[in-house]
Amino acid sequence: MTLVRRWDPFREMAELRATMDRLLNETRNLPVMRAEETIWMLPLDVSENEDAYIVKASIPGVNPDDIDITLTDNVLTIKAEIKEEKEVEEAKYHLRERRFGVFSRSITLPTAVDADKVEAVYENGVLTLTIPKAEEVKPRKIEVHAHKMIEGESSKVS
Repeated sequence: MTLVRRWDPFREMAELRATMDRLLNETRNLPVMRAEETIWMLPLDVSENEDAYIVKASIPGVNPDDIDITLTDNVLTIKAEIKEEKEVEEAKYHLRERRFGVFSRSITLPTAVDADKVEAVYENGVLTLTIPKAEEVKPRKIEVHAHKMIEGESSKVS
């Protein structure tokens, strides 16, 4: 049996309010981080060709010596810190959007790689990693050898 209910805009508003109340109560319980504890995620571009994975990260303003790159069990981790410029007491900021703090990003590469041959280049604020695939996972072309048939006379049975 189907029940037909009349549309009641006040009921819908009450349901919306109840949903918003639940949402606000849930977010009140989240931990609060202070500015000096802020960790932001490093955006990456990861591409692949036949021989290697290429990882690019835009991290302007970081000294290349302060970048920590590790590769363990096919998990690549890039970590560094952008130090906050100390504010001048007389300075009055109108806009402050530049990020500072620790950033870290870990990704798991889909196939085995050769960790001993990774190349890292930092140029114009872009870190580019070239991570060669392990030899055993690189695609190999397999040649097909055809056997030639010997042509001969066919025997006829009469």
